[in-house]
Amino acid sequence: MVYRQIQQSDNPHLAKIIRDCFIEFDAPKEGTVYGDPSTDNLYSEFQIAGSILFVVEESGVILGCGGIYPSAGLDPGCAELVKLYLTPAARGRGIGRKLLELSMDAARDMGYTSLYIESIPEYSKAVGMYEKAGFKHLDSPLGNFEHPACNIWMWCAL
Repeated sequence: MVYRQIQQSDNPHLAKIIRDCFIEFDAPKEGTVYGDPSTDNLYSEFQIAGSILFVVEESGVILGCGGIYPSAGLDPGCAELVKLYLTPAARGRGIGRKLLELSMDAARDMGYTSLYIESIPEYSKAVGMYEKAGFKHLDSPLGNFEHPACNIWMWCAL
């Protein structure tokens, strides 16, 4: 198992993994990253300061990703946990938890003091993982977000 930073050649593989998750879980496609054009060019999105996207692969096959991003409207010490998606073959193996830990560690190393995430009920297993990691539910969203279908908001002090 290899955990590494995103490379430009990962773009089509990650876009497919992300969109396949929406299809698999019958999750809303409107108002989510499913239709967001940035999903097709994640490498460029994660070249800005204060962001990182980890990719996990096994035997040369990409299994998923996850990272942090300094999303608009968040307090300067807060980053958003983003793009944590896995193929079905990767789930239940601790890979999501490892990506979450890498992201939290990277956030601390970059000087962030908290993380925020938005999700949807269809991803309840992921939400449970966030809860176990110390994320607390919020009554309303933080920041300026472009994904109105997300109705689960969580925050965690680092």
